[in-house]
Amino acid sequence: MSATKKPRTKKKGNRPNRSEPASVPRTVASGVGLFLFTLLLLSALAGVKFSSGPPLYLAGDIAEQDVTAQRDLLVEDVDATRLKRQQAAEAQPSVFDLDMEPFAELEQGVRAAFLAVNSATTETMEDVRWQVAEDLNAEISKSTVAIWQREDFQNLVLARVLPWMHDYLQAGVVESAVALDDLKSGFVMRDLVQESEILRTDLGAVADIRSLRSDLALYMKRELKKPLVIRKATWALVGPLVQPSLAPSPAETSARVMRAMEAVTQVYIPLREGQIVVRQGEAVTTQQQLKLQAMFNATPQAYTVQRAVGIFMISILLGLGLALCQRAGLCQALGAKDYVLLSMVLLLFGGLAKFLSLTAHPLGGRLASDIVAYSLPVPAAAGVLALFLPYAVSIFSLIIVAFLCTQMPGGDLALFSFYFVGGLLQIFVVKRAETRSELLASVLPLLAGLSLAWIGVSFMDYKGLNHALAGGAYVLAGGVVSLILVLSLAPIVELLLGYTSRFRLMELMSLEQPLMQELMVTAPGTYHHSIILSNMVEAGARAIGANSLLAKVAALYHDVGKLSKPLYFIENQMGGENKHDKLAPSMSALILTSHVKKGVEMAREHKLGQEIEDLIQQHHGTMLISYFYHRATEQAEAKGEEPPREEEFRYPGPRPQTKEAGLLLLADAIEASSRTLVEPTPSRIKGHIETIIKKIFTDGQLDESELTLKDMHEISEVFHRILTGIFHQRIEYPSADKDKSADSDDRPAGKNGENQDARTTETPVDKNVQRAGVREAHVSGLAKSADGESNEEKDVSSAKDKGGRSGHNPEQDPTGQTSHRDARDGANVLKFSKTRGNR
Repeated sequence: MSATKKPRTKKKGNRPNRSEPASVPRTVASGVGLFLFTLLLLSALAGVKFSSGPPLYLAGDIAEQDVTAQRDLLVEDVDATRLKRQQAAEAQPSVFDLDMEPFAELEQGVRAAFLAVNSATTETMEDVRWQVAEDLNAEISKSTVAIWQREDFQNLVLARVLPWMHDYLQAGVVESAVALDDLKSGFVMRDLVQESEILRTDLGAVADIRSLRSDLALYMKRELKKPLVIRKATWALVGPLVQPSLAPSPAETSARVMRAMEAVTQVYIPLREGQIVVRQGEAVTTQQQLKLQAMFNATPQAYTVQRAVGIFMISILLGLGLALCQRAGLCQALGAKDYVLLSMVLLLFGGLAKFLSLTAHPLGGRLASDIVAYSLPVPAAAGVLALFLPYAVSIFSLIIVAFLCTQMPGGDLALFSFYFVGGLLQIFVVKRAETRSELLASVLPLLAGLSLAWIGVSFMDYKGLNHALAGGAYVLAGGVVSLILVLSLAPIVELLLGYTSRFRLMELMSLEQPLMQELMVTAPGTYHHSIILSNMVEAGARAIGANSLLAKVAALYHDVGKLSKPLYFIENQMGGENKHDKLAPSMSALILTSHVKKGVEMAREHKLGQEIEDLIQQHHGTMLISYFYHRATEQAEAKGEEPPREEEFRYPGPRPQTKEAGLLLLADAIEASSRTLVEPTPSRIKGHIETIIKKIFTDGQLDESELTLKDMHEISEVFHRILTGIFHQRIEYPSADKDKSADSDDRPAGKNGENQDARTTETPVDKNVQRAGVREAHVSGLAKSADGESNEEKDVSSAKDKGGRSGHNPEQDPTGQTSHRDARDGANVLKFSKTRGNR
């Protein structure tokens, strides 16, 4: 077998890799392009050189010299603009929404009351009266109920009163007219159904609940000619149910106020060329400070093309160093989203460095401009990169970040050294921190390291004690801000780019997580399988240089989808009824494959992260559920029908796209199938592992992963060591029934020391072996072991001996039944060469 990786071929119907959100570039080439564009943009920004401009004094300062305007300017009067906008906000009328839902509820309540009293008998009348009174939350007399029972009264309410109230509420009714007294500009009545608006300035004409009652009584008295007792009975019915149809909309009102304020233009103060803004020795006022700030902002900018080109060339060379590091195998290959992350960090902190360089100039003599640059939180950039990228990649990326941030204010080697040392310290701090609380506790060593770095920089160019103390204060502030930025940016990066930080993975690895607790209680067999699998993939990931923490967490949660139907998987049946006995093979296969989709849904519901979701989705690839496929084929042949399509009995995929996904698939198949081994000696375990890996490899399940033959050899060795430890031998303690033991020992031993009587009384297939639907089938067949005993025979005897033992055999059906065709196909065993293959 060639040591090179097989060409990647995508199977038709496979879903695309979802390891990155849709907004992230899909290819490495596009990510590299974005990274190069970022370098070009920041180099161009670094080439912009800003002149210092006129001195800027703050309000209350004493001017040390006359300051004269060099050109005509318009200076915004902030106070006047604020006042103007406040007036616009006060003039904006409030918004009230017209809603006729209260009328619908009123009509429904009236009809319900009529229905209740009409259905009441003489014996139940009192109970009905109390029930209606309870529903209306009002005292209802017997005489009132008697009036309600009259047919002419009900016709009156339904035919005349309710239509009148509908029209009345349609015009707009508020809770209380007192609330309208503060609306000096009126209010906007917005009908969401008709999509119309009316400005109501006649606040006195707006009705409220109180006026509705009086108008209804007047209407019934004058137009309907109804006596007082009927009017009281009517209000006793509709009064408790009536609700205002006009309600204020604070959100819409606030939005319109904001738009009105934004539409107000600024108020400017003209400043003429040659005009003296402030005189020497004069205390600067707030308005004069605004003029000085406007003059400074209007200072012409200078741009140096040569500087920008030089910075870009050096940045390209540093980026090339990162590429060479990957090529030489010193760094892990970067994906598209890794380049996007690096670009985002460069843009954020490069822009922040340029901003700080601008704020340093106006402060002139109050704060030295070279001190402000040392407060830039470059360690935060290194910390964010270290959260999601390996050590070497983080360090190489830090060099690029430190170089560009140094060039933004025009810094020197001392500033670059300070940035690099601080970032390097933050990388080690973040990599050592296992939880967020540990990262918070690391602020002290970080601040100590930054302080030492600042002391060294100060001694390189000593400018006095005051300068050193002021710089130390800014350095400490930058260190604290760095830690805050790391903690705040990490969730944003996880959300935007689909990363899962090591802190989140450490939290998910806890067995006290609600999902793991539910798995332990609801599906204990699956829980036990997941625990063992997590140890296997962790060791395997360490051996091949994959992300061991990610792989271990994914292994813990890879089968959470079984929580929806735990009893359909053998490790959770515990000897109970097999639910697959009454199901068609296609339905059983559908149930088995559904646990992957359900697992992705549960991972998304519990916010496990995109990377965990992808590994859950890929941990079976597009493998064939061979037992149910062959069972369906046999049934179709017996009925003379066309054989089923193989695609209907395969997992939907996609195939594993990463080392971690391929490792999880291999471990899942090997761990489960190893439980069917009879007398699991080291040699049998080794042969079994190689057989499973060969079947998965030849099935093409690993074609799209990053696993090489060298990796698979390492994985085989690690799995062999772990499974050998799990199936280790124990000393058999003497039995209490010595006579029975003696009789058993006196019997002649057969092959491999087995009791001959026991071997002759074995039945070919026990009923317990034929349990369907517990664990999903993956690979199609096991090879014969070295001692000549076929794995098919071992599977049968193992299933008999173990009954409902946890685990599944990829070479069998989900329950322990062997696929005879697959057993014949597994004659060749993959023997991985100990020579290290190349990728």
